[in-house]
This record gives sequence, C-alpha cells and structure tokens, in this order.
Amino acid sequence: MTRYVVATTPIDGQKPGTSGLRKKTPVFMQPHYLENFVQAIFTGTGGAEGKTYVLGGDGRYFNDRAAQVILRMAAANGAKKVIVGQNALLSTPAASNLIRRRQTDGGIIMSASHNPGGPTEDFGVKFNTANGGPAPESITEAIFEQTKTLSEYAICEAQDVDLSKLGVTTLFGMEIEVVDPVVDYHLMMEEIFDFEAIRDLFASGFTMRFDAMHAVTGPYAKAILEGSLGAPEGSVVNAVPSPDFGGGHPDPNPIWAKPLMDLMFSCDAPDFGAASDGDGDRNMIVGRNTYVTPSDSLAVLAANATLVPGYKDGLKGVARSMPTSRALDRVAEALDIPCYETPTGWKFFGNLLDAGRATLCGEESAGTGSDHVREKDGLWAVLFWLNVLAVRQQSVAEVMAEHWAKFGRNYYSRHDFEAVDSDAANGLMEALRNRLPNQPGRVVEGMTIEAADEFAYDDPVDGSRSEHQGIRIMFKDGGRIVFRLSGTGTEGATLRVYLEKVETNVAALQDNPQNALSGIIAAADKLAEIRLRTGRDAPDVIT
Repeated sequence: MTRYVVATTPIDGQKPGTSGLRKKTPVFMQPHYLENFVQAIFTGTGGAEGKTYVLGGDGRYFNDRAAQVILRMAAANGAKKVIVGQNALLSTPAASNLIRRRQTDGGIIMSASHNPGGPTEDFGVKFNTANGGPAPESITEAIFEQTKTLSEYAICEAQDVDLSKLGVTTLFGMEIEVVDPVVDYHLMMEEIFDFEAIRDLFASGFTMRFDAMHAVTGPYAKAILEGSLGAPEGSVVNAVPSPDFGGGHPDPNPIWAKPLMDLMFSCDAPDFGAASDGDGDRNMIVGRNTYVTPSDSLAVLAANATLVPGYKDGLKGVARSMPTSRALDRVAEALDIPCYETPTGWKFFGNLLDAGRATLCGEESAGTGSDHVREKDGLWAVLFWLNVLAVRQQSVAEVMAEHWAKFGRNYYSRHDFEAVDSDAANGLMEALRNRLPNQPGRVVEGMTIEAADEFAYDDPVDGSRSEHQGIRIMFKDGGRIVFRLSGTGTEGATLRVYLEKVETNVAALQDNPQNALSGIIAAADKLAEIRLRTGRDAPDVIT
C-alpha cells in the first residue's frame, strides 16, 4: 500500500511563511520536492493519523496533479478524511469556511495568491489550522524544522481519484468527499448580507462588471451575483479558472486589471466595478470614474457596517496592518471602538478575531475580511459594498465624497519596486535603519519629520513580539512614509514604499492622489536613496 522514498531538502533554506511556501512551478515539479514539503506539514503538525483535512486550490498550473499527490500522502499518513473541492478547486476564503464549518483539523491550500501561474510561473502550498486561518509562526517553524531532518515520506501507490464527480469515495481506508466548492460559501454569504436588498438594487437597473481574472472566484461570482442576486448575464467576465489565468497577472489592481479600469472610466461605465485575485482573497472596488483604494474601502465598510445584517449590532473593534493608511483609525475613533495596528500577515488578525477583540480587518494590499472566516475575502468585500449601496441608494462617488467630508481624506499610494537585487534592497533598508535616530526634526521637501522608527508589535492576545516589521517616517503634518520588503514574490526582493498624506479641508481635496502626494514621494526617494541604490527611476507598480 505504501512506499517510503528518501527525501531531499524541500525548501532550499527558505522558511514557509503564513502564505506558505512559494516557488516557481518547475521547482515544485522536480522529483520528491512537493512530497517532502507535504510530509513536513503532516509530521510538523503532530502527524495526520485519524485527522480530517480540507484540500483545494486556485486552479493554477500543477494544481490538479499536486492534489492527487497530497491525497495519496494523506492516506498513507493515516488521515481519516479529506474534503476536497470539485476538480481540486477552492477559493482561500471558501477553504477557511469549510475548515471552520466542518470542524476539521486544518487544510492544505494550493495557491500562490495573486502571482502569475503557468508552467514556468508560480506555485504554492500552505497549511491552515483548525481555526481556518494561516498557520502561526510556531507551526511554520515546526514544519521548517522537519525539513532539516526529513529522510522519508509516505505515499500510496494508486490511480488518480476522480475529483470531477461529487460524492464520497475511499482511498486505502481514507474517506474522500468531493464537494461543490461554491455551496457552503454561498450559504455563508446569505447569512451575512441582505440578499433581498441587493436583488432589488439589480432589479432597479443597477449595473456592474466583476472581473474574475480567469481565477478561482469566477464560479462563485457567477453563482452568487448572476445566479442568486440577479445581476444581468455577462456582469461577471473572465469567469472560467485557467491554469495560467488567461496569460494574465491575477492581481486586482489598476495595473493588472486595466481593462476593468478603462471601462469604469469610460462613457460606457456601469454603476459598479470589482475584481478579485488568483485564490479569491483580494478585491478591487471601482465606481464610475471613481477608484477606491483598499485602505479607503476598509474605512468605508467599517463606517457603514451596521447597514449589513451580519454586523447590525456594531463592531467589537477593527484592525489594520501597519502599512495600511490610517483612514480606519479616524472611523474607529468616531465609533469609539478599538483600532489595532498589526504587522502585515493575516495571522495577527486571526488572534484578534479569535479573541473577540475585532470584527473587521484589512490590509492595503487589497485584502479585507471579518470574523466570518480567518482569511481575507474578495467576494465578501464586493457583496459588502453592494449591500451598502443598496441601502444608501447612492453611487460609489457619492459615498466616498460623504465619507471624506465627515472623516477627512487620507491620500494614499503604494509604490512597488519589483525583483530588486536582494543585496541592494537589504542594503537600502539597513542604511535607513542606521539613520533612524537622526531623522526627527529633519526637514525634507518642506516637511518636518516628527518621529522615525522600526515597527514592532506586541500581540495583546498571545503576548508574542514581532520585530523588524517595516520602517516608519512620520511627519508633523500627519504625513507618513513606510518602507518594507515583501516576501510574496519568487524572484529577488520587492521594495514596497507606502505614502500617506492627510487632508481635512474638504475644499482643498484633489482628484489625483499622486499629485497630492508629490512632496511625500520626493521625500521618500531622498530619504531612502531609492534611485541610487536600486537603479530604478520609477516603481514597477503604483496602486
């Protein structure tokens, strides 16, 4: 039934983070690589004997083959049951929901999130724990430690399991339940939102365009938006998941979702536009001639939460990642609820959500969520907006104008310098770090620096401390710059520069955030010597 194969080091010295292990697809496809990492997951989490798991992915290249390997390994390791999405598909928030609803021991999600897919592009595997959220550092560290000593893995020799048919089968005594990936998620959305109000909105002639970007959210959006809520047929485009995401980059931002942006700023624009990413956990919101930044979107949802049935009793608290704009802070202050500032990474929100300290949370990188699951949730955010628009009977532009008039506007942008030489990127950060004590009082581009530090977080739930989470430069006029290296890519380093300026004078508001932020942008380049150290004249992506 089972064979054991000598293992090779599976992760080349790279620790899996909360987003799992990501590599180029050919790396995962080399002999024993995927198997070794999966065995490290099982062994590092106390073994699979008698346990039940959820399994699914975003449909990218190698998703189907990896699913068969994981099923055969789960059986060989003694797992009791695996609940797998039909055709091995599950959006990340849907997987989180299944883990929680079925009270499983965790789940394995095959995805590289918003990164491109294909034979030469990216693949990823991550483990989510029994609360439905990404594994915390203690577990990823245990998995990593296993990779250092792993000498064999267990796998059954068997034919492929037919994952196209719903129902229950067995594999060497392990039960495999193939489920419709949409059904349980659909039911959850009906429990949270006022579907009748949204149906009435569409019945009134309201129009929208949802770009699924050839990724996993397509089937969910078709079933819910067009099927259940009555959005006109064709409202959801690029709805069939593709192994290479239609040759595109499944990242819902104005650069990679340009066709949607072009439409929303044209004379043929529908009332509302939205997009989601590769595994369905990110979102982009656009009104007619109005782009909503993820930071502003989070703040607007918090300010209007009681309009949604699932949050009618108010919010226990809110949380944002440190690089996210402080627009949410203003709303929290007005609502007299706690606002937590955490490092980037959904696990930090998970602790607050599990402890009942926060209800809504989000990151500037297009991730928004609540206590309904333990992942960010792209389609949930879209339905939240539709619910708010249905109740308020206003356009996106009108909602934003009223929000800024009440709370002020936090002009905000992120500049990404991708695939930067790792030594150059690390050198830039180290130079900034060394100069931090000398920054307060310094005048840069006419602005005075009030404080400068490297963000560290003391978790109020488990008492853990996370250091080196990004360098912050705060100005006396409320402006802010954050410098951070991202680990979501597979080549070189991505330098992310977050830029923020606050304007409370409604009469002084500008339409173009980049113009409003011009002084902050110039200050960031001067402070970090970006051009000099990276050789880049401009960022690769501006959001």
